[in-house]
Amino acid sequence: MGKLSFPFDAELTGPDRLVLSVLQKQYEAYDVTVDTKAEEAAEESDDSATKLSEFVAPSPEDLQDQEQQAITYLKNLNNPKSESFEPTVFSAKDLPDIKDGFFRQSIVEPYTKWARTVVRHETDVVMVTHLLLYTCTTLPSAIYMFYNFHWWHAIIHGVLQGWYAGAYTLLRHQHIHARGVLSKKYALVDELFPYVLDPLMGHTWNSYFYHHVKHHHVEGNGPNDLSSTVRYQRDDVWDFLQYVGRFYLLIWFDLPRYFLRTRKPVLAMKAAGCELGNYAFLYFSFAYVNKSATFFVFLVPLALMRLALMTGNWGQHALVDELEPDSDFRSSITLIDVPSNRYCYNDGYHTSHHLNPLRHWRDHPVAFLSQKKQYSDEHALVFYNIDYMMITINLLKKNYDHVARCLVPMGEQMKMTHEERVAMLKRKTRKFSEEEIAEKWGKQYAKLK
Repeated sequence: MGKLSFPFDAELTGPDRLVLSVLQKQYEAYDVTVDTKAEEAAEESDDSATKLSEFVAPSPEDLQDQEQQAITYLKNLNNPKSESFEPTVFSAKDLPDIKDGFFRQSIVEPYTKWARTVVRHETDVVMVTHLLLYTCTTLPSAIYMFYNFHWWHAIIHGVLQGWYAGAYTLLRHQHIHARGVLSKKYALVDELFPYVLDPLMGHTWNSYFYHHVKHHHVEGNGPNDLSSTVRYQRDDVWDFLQYVGRFYLLIWFDLPRYFLRTRKPVLAMKAAGCELGNYAFLYFSFAYVNKSATFFVFLVPLALMRLALMTGNWGQHALVDELEPDSDFRSSITLIDVPSNRYCYNDGYHTSHHLNPLRHWRDHPVAFLSQKKQYSDEHALVFYNIDYMMITINLLKKNYDHVARCLVPMGEQMKMTHEERVAMLKRKTRKFSEEEIAEKWGKQYAKLK
């Protein structure tokens, strides 16, 4: 019987565990069907009188029923009018796992009731939790560092910010796509908090919005995308360093130039103004306020965040189909893992996000299950127990064996041997020549001589 290589991570979210369970049962049922056919063929030519015990595989109808039940359950989980509704209150802990009666009844439930009126979507209580957390820790810590700098404080602050950065970035990811996360009553807070928290978390003002929403999702990792991976060999360290280096040194220039080239001068001015304005603020803070505090509060997070963004984007778009590289199903991947989905608002469902950038983060698991057949037919790639950073690291180490073991086989992938899956993944990291770019996307995108 075919089984996934690793056990489910104990920290998976409930929806992720359900999605992965459905995929695993489908994979096991496929292998059972194949094995049963082989046994039947052998029995027809076997004169032995020995009767083997019979294993009855789930019928396709049974699997379909289980899948439909899972979809219905996940929809109810997100529906405030359903008895099964369950908001996300904390990242590390799901509501059913909070067993302490006093803490739940006296603190969690009153807080949740209030916070549901603050957020735009009632599922998103965790966003209020995080904004309160940053306001009560990051902000006073940063202010005090400018008032009275200590090295030990700077190190602790840096570690704390490193822990916060991923979750905050994906909170902002939902914010920039939906133009806010709080209810209309708190519209002013919703509008202003990024200008305060973004620089503390390593972002420059509005650059994430202009680059990600107005640029990356328009180009979709195509050759005109400034963060595109298609012109790079995605398992080569030198190519990766060039990719990161260009973003580090030239994004302030490349992004406004892209908007000018695509006849969007207003966006060009806004992108340049926000980026350069933020640099001016950082220079003033460093030169005239407090060098040490500026370095740890603003500059270190900025340097690390830009590395993290490019490393993550490389992992998200490292495996690009050689036949249909412009397909959202084939130019991005889906991860069912803990860091991306539990702590970063289902960021692992990257294909689902590209298919519908406005889709709410809680809807990704049910959307994936609802479109599972299309994912399968389109040869989409789904992995588990590995995040984008580790995808990048393993590919740069050319450790395809591990990445292939993290693959959750769907459709035709179920028929492949492990070696064939490794070979398939290797094909998908090969850089595209300019001739191939002209053929796949059009001559206007290629740099032909």
